[in-house]
Amino acid sequence: MIVREQIAELVRNALITAQEADELPTVEVEDIAVERPQNLEHGDFATSLPLKLARPMRMNPLQIAERLAAHMPNSDEDGALLESATVAPPGFINFAVKHSWLQQQVEAIAGAGNEFGNIDVGGGQRVQIEFVSANPVGPLHIAHARGGVIGSALANVMQAAGYKVTREYYFNDAGAQIGHFARSLHARYLQQCGLDAEVPEDGYHGEYMVDLAAEIFLEEGERFRDVPTSEAQEALGELGVDKFMARIREDLVRLRIEFDEWFNEKTLFVNGQFESSMSMLRDRGYVTEHDDAVWFASTLLGDDRDKVLVRGNGIPTYFASDVAYHYNKLYEREFDRVINIWGADHQGHALFMKALVAALGMPEDRLTLIINQLVTLKRGGETVRLSKRAGDIITLREVIDEVGADACRYFFLSRAAESQMEFDLQLAKEQSQENPVYYVQYAHARISGILRLAGERGVDFEDADLSLLTHDAELALVRKMLELPELIAMMSRSLEAHHLPHYATDLATAFHWFYQNCRVVSGVEGEEELSKARLKLVDAARVALARCLNLMVMDAPEKM
Repeated sequence: MIVREQIAELVRNALITAQEADELPTVEVEDIAVERPQNLEHGDFATSLPLKLARPMRMNPLQIAERLAAHMPNSDEDGALLESATVAPPGFINFAVKHSWLQQQVEAIAGAGNEFGNIDVGGGQRVQIEFVSANPVGPLHIAHARGGVIGSALANVMQAAGYKVTREYYFNDAGAQIGHFARSLHARYLQQCGLDAEVPEDGYHGEYMVDLAAEIFLEEGERFRDVPTSEAQEALGELGVDKFMARIREDLVRLRIEFDEWFNEKTLFVNGQFESSMSMLRDRGYVTEHDDAVWFASTLLGDDRDKVLVRGNGIPTYFASDVAYHYNKLYEREFDRVINIWGADHQGHALFMKALVAALGMPEDRLTLIINQLVTLKRGGETVRLSKRAGDIITLREVIDEVGADACRYFFLSRAAESQMEFDLQLAKEQSQENPVYYVQYAHARISGILRLAGERGVDFEDADLSLLTHDAELALVRKMLELPELIAMMSRSLEAHHLPHYATDLATAFHWFYQNCRVVSGVEGEEELSKARLKLVDAARVALARCLNLMVMDAPEKM
């Protein structure tokens, strides 16, 4: 169990005991908040419950605190968690954790291995996280990468928290954008054939389309030159989509992003989800027909305007695809929770999605939208300009080539999704403590080096006496490691994986401070047992730091 939850349970038991003894009035208490004080002089944890109870109990909060503290467990008991529970004005109870309990946790952390931090707040609920889902009409860029890193890290966190997670990429192989892409590629292909052809105004004008057309021309020659336009566009469009989808998959592998499912949009119209979802909306009174189109009356459910589902030419819009896709997610595959991680261009989509969930008769909390904001690339103090339509796009592949996957993953994850961020390419490449990626990974490499040295000297620390770990830096490192399960629980509830890299940095700092203050592999006579205890602590730190890096899908290097 998470430490603060254990303390909350002890407080609850003390409250029940005090009430049964008529020392405190009986009032209902739902949540008992236990926090970590910023100043350790106030203890490891604290609760303000007496302040919350003062009004319903009609008592002085200090009196409530004193009566609760009197019923906290005896610190002399074997395996007791708390050393003390002290009262502080105006009505706090501060808790100090026993050093002996902290020492015992070193063995537990070291033994947990890659399962350290795992908890069961999810209870096996089925969660689908859909992320990236870039249209296969161009290379991935850094906005896609940010959503991909956030999605993959969040999936790992939720899995560690006891959820059954499905990672899904929604492969848009239908709709208007695919048509624009096919017409653009056809024009570029004809240019390769030496003919005069213009890219449509609403088409794709990037240089990557010229490169794609040249690649297809090299492979196919003039095969599509004299083919009827519609037939040539369809064939070239399929070839182009296949090629870009293959590159997208390659880029995602390079960024260490994996998916459990690749869902094709076309299947929604082939397998009946579109008809079924439309029928449901009609039956519920949310489909209207006017102005030669079929509409979703989403304003009835709080949207700012109704949305066209099927155009006058009979072609469904992407709104219709969203209806069918979420019908499939919520009804056919019956996910307990659906999380969509979308780019900033979907900001205005939130009201529609909220209306859609309501129209499908589902509780609002079954779907969560996470909109990740824009990324500004910098090199030192200079902004690197991006222009996808003009052709000056800087692709994800270029960024990975320049700074590596680890730096991409750390920096893209380091800010809350709703915050715009700057990514400094120059900083990401620095091998110094100014670069948090280097700083965290160097801590793991240093740990590995210490354990390697101990192995070379034949030091066996399996039977270490952990009661020798009494230095402030030693105990601070244990405390910091024990925050990971708590952090995983918090992130799985808030869906904010950006806390993970900051925690990894804090953990690395705690280790470096320990290393500076405590000699580990000592050759001094009489320090053999202390050295073994510290090696066990170092091994536990290796487990905790590697677990953080694993959740972020970053390398845990043994040498640097």
